[in-house]
Amino acid sequence: MLFERRLREGVQDGSITLAFRRWKRAQVKAGGRYRMGEGLLAEVTSVEIVTDVTDEDARAAGFPDRAALLADLGRRGTDPIHRLALRLVDAPDPRDVLAATDHLTAEEVAALAARLERMGPWAERTLRLIAERPGVRAGDLAPEVGQDLTRFKLNVRKLKALGLTISLEAGYRLSPRGEAYLSTPKP
Repeated sequence: MLFERRLREGVQDGSITLAFRRWKRAQVKAGGRYRMGEGLLAEVTSVEIVTDVTDEDARAAGFPDRAALLADLGRRGTDPIHRLALRLVDAPDPRDVLAATDHLTAEEVAALAARLERMGPWAERTLRLIAERPGVRAGDLAPEVGQDLTRFKLNVRKLKALGLTISLEAGYRLSPRGEAYLSTPKP
């Protein structure tokens, strides 16, 4: 789930506790934790389809009133309206903690190497490409590994989930964990 600046700031300061989305089916689940950027996590505490919203709901979602929220939702199509209750998680994102690890044991290197091999040849190539060209836009990197932009971004997210890459405003760079992995000789 993408958190626009207004929503991120409101969840962080506690003024926003709800979000509304139009989806064919829920794209989040209750109990799921989602990155908001800047090392912050939000937890979705409930998800439900609603047919109407109140002024109180609108204010909890950061809108002045029901009409403003409905106008915003009206621009987003006609799929069912999902009401999400949110709370800020008061803990570091475990993926950030993992990415900050700059020392890997031989067992961790072997496990990562095996995982990347199972992912396919694109994984190691992409990791090395990001190491060689930090900060380069995804659209410029994708053709170099023979992927369209959508597939490339999805695959980089897989590397990020392993703590190997970090997204930048434009492009990516290796995390300390990614640098440690590439600099360690493989068996």
